[in-house]
Amino acid sequence: MDKFVIKGGKPLKGTVRIGGAKNAAVAILPAVLLCDEPCVIENLPEISDVTLILRALEYLGADISYINKSTVSIDPTHANAFVVSKSIAEGMRASSYFLGALLGRHNKARVAPPGGCDFGVRPIDQHIKGFEALGAKVTIENGMVEAKAPSLSGCSIYLDVVSVGATINIMLAATKAPGLTVIENAAKEPHIVDLANFLNSMGADIMGAGTGVIKIRGVNHLHSTNYSIIPDQIEAGTYMVAAAATGGDVIINNVIPKHLESIIAKLTETGAQVTEYDEAVRVKMDRRPKGCKIKTMPHPGFPTDMQPQIATYLAIADGTSVITEGVWDSRFRYVDQLTLMGADIVVDGKTAIISGVEGLKPAPVKAVDLRAGAAMIIAGLMADGTTTVEDIEHIDRGYENLAEKFAELGADIKRIDDHSEFRIIKEA
Repeated sequence: MDKFVIKGGKPLKGTVRIGGAKNAAVAILPAVLLCDEPCVIENLPEISDVTLILRALEYLGADISYINKSTVSIDPTHANAFVVSKSIAEGMRASSYFLGALLGRHNKARVAPPGGCDFGVRPIDQHIKGFEALGAKVTIENGMVEAKAPSLSGCSIYLDVVSVGATINIMLAATKAPGLTVIENAAKEPHIVDLANFLNSMGADIMGAGTGVIKIRGVNHLHSTNYSIIPDQIEAGTYMVAAAATGGDVIINNVIPKHLESIIAKLTETGAQVTEYDEAVRVKMDRRPKGCKIKTMPHPGFPTDMQPQIATYLAIADGTSVITEGVWDSRFRYVDQLTLMGADIVVDGKTAIISGVEGLKPAPVKAVDLRAGAAMIIAGLMADGTTTVEDIEHIDRGYENLAEKFAELGADIKRIDDHSEFRIIKEA
């Protein structure tokens, strides 16, 4: 597989533009199936997750045509299939959203689990609870999740835990279900709001997105729309942390600063200078960061998807930092890779205690998942020497043109293909 080769030790400087939000795109694209007419989606990120979802939509019968690299026209008129097989769902973490979208369109859906993952990794019990409350019967057989109902009808659902995935899936299934659906203890993330705005732009009646209570009054028909996806909060946060971690000075354009408040607060606490503009933030760092305490939480708390990146940054902080993971059980799998680079991190359950070291050392490391992969890139940029990052297909899932963007900021980063031939992204 391809790998990145990074010669680190240089501060990042310049300007970077953030693409469309991955987490919004992977919900909005399946939502097009609820429409009865063609839709145009703008500001799509150029990532493998989007490519796989578009492929799944074609498999279901939708007509896909690219207008440009980040804009696509989707005509769902003839999308009559309701099965997303394992071969289609493999590697696509958002395949579960086809359950809600297809159930809302056909009153039936049969979908393989996300990427073939064990349900214990990303449980869908709250999704199933929502579908059943709407009137569907859900079964799991032969590695496929099947939901079907003679018809759906509005209901009240209280989520036992705050779940982004369940909130999205219930919204999708309920958009055209007659009556009023109320989701209590709903997730509040920016991509939840973006999905609601997209559905409303087609004629849906959804209120309360971004709060703990979402109300959906079912409609009979959704019409065509042109919709632009919000900027990616996590991509922006990744470049913000990278700027601070390398002692750089970077302007991050095309962002919504409100979505970055928790990240800004922690970077500021560590000593970074963060300046907010209307649609940009500037991060400048000229000293060793100070240690801090962080607990990841559902929005508006510190995002779990930024935990590996901030941990890498805190690995060189003055003093001891403590990170508590409040969302996922196994988010610290990347720590072994950081310790190969000289980090001093001890994990105890859902807590990581980080004793800051003077600097990281170059080493061959792996991207064990998407956000951990971004953290390894940051670690390579911090280390004075040559670091290689393998298994970068995880990174391609969620970051568009990552190497090119870092190279534009002055990083010395190259991508090596399967035959170990260097494809130079940019010479430093």
